[in-house]
Amino acid sequence: MRTNNGNRSYGFSDNRNYSNRGYNAHDNFSEGGGELSVSTYNAAIGGILAYGLLINVIMVTQFSQYFVNMNPIVLLILYFVLALVGIFISRASDNPWISFLGYNMVVVPLGMVLSVCLNGVASDLIIHALGITATVVVVMIILSVLMPRVFLSMGRILGIVLLIVIIAEVACLIFKGTLPAFWDILVALLFSLYIGYDWARAQEEYRSYDNAVDACVSLYLDIVNLFLRILSISSRRDD
Repeated sequence: MRTNNGNRSYGFSDNRNYSNRGYNAHDNFSEGGGELSVSTYNAAIGGILAYGLLINVIMVTQFSQYFVNMNPIVLLILYFVLALVGIFISRASDNPWISFLGYNMVVVPLGMVLSVCLNGVASDLIIHALGITATVVVVMIILSVLMPRVFLSMGRILGIVLLIVIIAEVACLIFKGTLPAFWDILVALLFSLYIGYDWARAQEEYRSYDNAVDACVSLYLDIVNLFLRILSISSRRDD
């Protein structure tokens, strides 16, 4: 579930190209704000991520049945179209508000998909998967802070592995094949490493609100993908 340019989602290719941006007045919410401090920049990333995940929680808990009753083909079309447009808007814009709009266009349709995926799943399994996901996210961010160059050097390898994962899963979907039991573990490991990689990449960027939003698009998709894989692993073990 991922695209490059910092974007991840099922079926999206990973071909990212980060660029360091010089200061632009639109990058900050107040003119002349200058570059953000490290703490403010990271707090913005954390807050935007928390906002996106909270939106998903509300959608799953309050509107799940509505999305479950939708035509699955219509749901998938809405998901892919809105998410792709949102990713493009976020990456193309230097205005944090417009990038934030793009971020929401990724969060909302993915929340629709999550509502369907989590429908009927035992709450204890979901809570268990959330706890493991949160722990992995914290650990990977800490490791990324301690060893940023190690994670930054992984970019090309991670992209190649992700492409292989996408091709394998699409092929299984088309030909109705099955993947080995350890597949979810490997993919969970992949997205765990991507969290460290994307955090390290975010720290290399010019510290603006716009770049904070852009970083959140990638990190949000990393986290959701990791959660779904951990949930799949937990469900198999429970069965």
